[in-house]
Amino acid sequence: MSVLRTKPIKDVMAQSRADGGDGGPGLRRHLRARDLTGFGIGIVIGTGIFTLTGIEARDSAGPGVVISFAVAGVVALLAALCYAELASSVPAAGSAYTYAYATMGEIVAWIIGWDLLLEFALGAAVVARGWSGYLAELLGLPTIWFGEEGSVVNLGAIGIVLLLGAVAIVGIRESARVTNLLVLVKVGICVFIVAAGLFFVKAANLTPFIPPAEPAGPGEGGIKQPVTQALFGLEPSVFGFVGVLSAAAVVFFAYTGFEAVANLGEETRRPRRDLTLGLLGTLLISTVLYIGVSLVMVGMVPYTEIDRGAPIAAAFDAVGAGWAGVLVSIAAVAGLTSVILVDLVAMGRIGFAISRDGLIPPAVAAIHPRWGTPYRISAVMTVAVALLAGFLPLSALADLVSIGALCAFVIVSIAVPILRRSRPELDRPFRVPFSPVLPIVSALACLYLMLNLSVETWLRFGAWMLLGLLIYFGYGYRRNRLASRDATAAEPRRPSRIG
Repeated sequence: MSVLRTKPIKDVMAQSRADGGDGGPGLRRHLRARDLTGFGIGIVIGTGIFTLTGIEARDSAGPGVVISFAVAGVVALLAALCYAELASSVPAAGSAYTYAYATMGEIVAWIIGWDLLLEFALGAAVVARGWSGYLAELLGLPTIWFGEEGSVVNLGAIGIVLLLGAVAIVGIRESARVTNLLVLVKVGICVFIVAAGLFFVKAANLTPFIPPAEPAGPGEGGIKQPVTQALFGLEPSVFGFVGVLSAAAVVFFAYTGFEAVANLGEETRRPRRDLTLGLLGTLLISTVLYIGVSLVMVGMVPYTEIDRGAPIAAAFDAVGAGWAGVLVSIAAVAGLTSVILVDLVAMGRIGFAISRDGLIPPAVAAIHPRWGTPYRISAVMTVAVALLAGFLPLSALADLVSIGALCAFVIVSIAVPILRRSRPELDRPFRVPFSPVLPIVSALACLYLMLNLSVETWLRFGAWMLLGLLIYFGYGYRRNRLASRDATAAEPRRPSRIG
């Protein structure tokens, strides 16, 4: 048995059939291109636009945070092109996990699947706590049960995760309807923010657009500094172009999750066409909104006075338009709700793909005969996220979501030229232009952003990967479907006895 054995494409496609490929019920094909775009925008437009804009503008990049969002958007778009080719060619649940299994081998697939579970679980938990805080501010609820500071258990975060987990389990069509409604609300309010905020923009607030670099404050060195500064012995600093790139690595969190669209290949009516439209449509719309909202925010108030907790609502308050802040809070609640829902849906599909392959117990991959969803793995993931959101202050772990997504993007970018070489005859409805150059540029860009994250983030990421490897070699290595098939094929046949 080899950790680098690959899963044949024909097996992947057989599993994605409506009957599940093994006689059992399969996932239901209900989604269209607009639903996929709704899921994508539903998960991308969230914490990044309502929180990270203020934190990174004030602490790292100043008005240059607009450039940070543009850089992160370009890198995400490059990765989305690679996802689009693989998703349209191999439309199956699991996204990067499935692509890695078909191209680079089992151990790489397990690592990326384990990585994606981390990304979506922490992403959902972090956003759930943010949702709880916005709801408390909007309705005047007690912060001891709904806030981030001073609370032992966050009941608001637990409640919203369990509620949305139930929606995700009941059906993909119901999840799509809820998500599309929430997306309409928050995109409409984001457009309003840009249109209304332009009237309050002052040129003085945008100068200098990239503040000069200055030494980082106390406690920002050591494992808190970016890997690039630690490797080259650079003095820890903020602002300047280095600050813009460091902020780009952090605000990349805002773009993470669009790969959830690729997880829905087995539930899409015309996956070979609609997955591409959903992926690219999500990134283009989201990037335009991020750049517009961040530009308006840093233009309304000096970056040194931006509020870290609710930057956009506070900016409208500062210019005497507090009524707009209420709309922003409503958009934040709607936006964060859709992020949590899509995170939970994506986690269920990734866990379903891993379990179906036997790398974790196959029994949890069961599809509900009525709802057509992987209800067991979805329920397990929902409870895990609810516990994380309720009891752990996860704001410090948000960078782990970025490094997890970037790692997945590196793997997907590399998988494109590998699959082009190993399976040149494969039908590719969408092809990444200028391959292998563009996929290589995508992989290098993602790796560079990873190196701009802190040493502390890398250490935590390494610990999670080590735990994953222990689980793989302790269970999945010998008990997965490919290992069982190889073991059966290797058994010598006993000659039959006559007489």
